Amino acid sequence: MSDTGPRPSGENLLFLTDEQLSKGIEAMFFAYRGFTADPDRILAEKGYGRAHHRAIHFINRSPGTTVNNLLSILGVTKQSLNRVLRTLIEDGLVESHVGSRDRRERNLNLTDAGRHLEHELSTAQRERMRGAFRSAGPEAVSGFRMVLEAMMDGDMRRHYKRLKESG
Repeated sequence: MSDTGPRPSGENLLFLTDEQLSKGIEAMFFAYRGFTADPDRILAEKGYGRAHHRAIHFINRSPGTTVNNLLSILGVTKQSLNRVLRTLIEDGLVESHVGSRDRRERNLNLTDAGRHLEHELSTAQRERMRGAFRSAGPEAVSGFRMVLEAMMDGDMRRHYKRLKESG
């Protein structure tokens, strides 16, 4: 991994202590808990969980995505994803169509109801992030994104960059 990005003044990030890293890990755990709290409440009211949220999010970000692509992005078993998709399809949130190029593929799209739920979930998270980003300032936001991207493994970074380029 390259170490060429901007550095906060007076701090050499190559010599972070275990205690500093532990504090960062704890901050990430608590931030994630806050980030997922509102969507978890909305999902629970509808009988869904985080796996449903992730599927809805990535189908929304990449309409027409294939089941295999979604499997790759989510890193779950086919059986687990099929359970989630079956529920979302039965509940009228996701549509599955035979692929136009390969009839063995299934292309996934959100229905109007699925787009409505996705909007409700993402609005809650956007508001939380908007407040945090405004509070932290533009330099911190840029640094935050750099840290997150540096933490991704190569395969996940490729998926992320494809989504970033398409959106």
